[in-house]
Amino acid sequence: MNLLPDPIRMTHIGSIIVTLLSGLAVLFLRMRASNRPTTMRKIIIPPIGMSTGYLMFVVPETRIPWSWALAALAVGAVLFAYPLIRTSKLERVGETIVLKRSKMFILILLALLLVRLLLHDVVEQKISIAQTGGLFFILAFGMIAVWRVSMLRAYRKLEKEGVRQKEDKE
Repeated sequence: MNLLPDPIRMTHIGSIIVTLLSGLAVLFLRMRASNRPTTMRKIIIPPIGMSTGYLMFVVPETRIPWSWALAALAVGAVLFAYPLIRTSKLERVGETIVLKRSKMFILILLALLLVRLLLHDVVEQKISIAQTGGLFFILAFGMIAVWRVSMLRAYRKLEKEGVRQKEDKE
């Protein structure tokens, strides 16, 4: 009789714990970032930094078919980004632009985390853990890139309005 836990089961449980901790860290960071001045740099840097994750596909075990990658990107960009876009609002406060926190934003992030965990288990039964990680990375990148582009557009619009208001005062 083997009293040690099954290594595959422990890996799975570890993956869930890491995902939950990562999700909670993102929630914490989002809570701190809201209602504080934001800049174009703060909007652009996260997806640029995240894009380095595509280096994982150098490792053959993580590679997936192009059709899967495009589908994951589309799901992230369309389905997962939409609730984030709807619950993120930039506003001008004096000379600064701030991200106003919606009460629904945290619930949306929690729901997305839950959906991701549930989908992860389903997908992981069909393909390898490394491929599942790659697929969900692409999904997350699609979500974050589209959300940040939306924020960037809103930021630039508010920035132009601020310039116009300054000109009108002078």
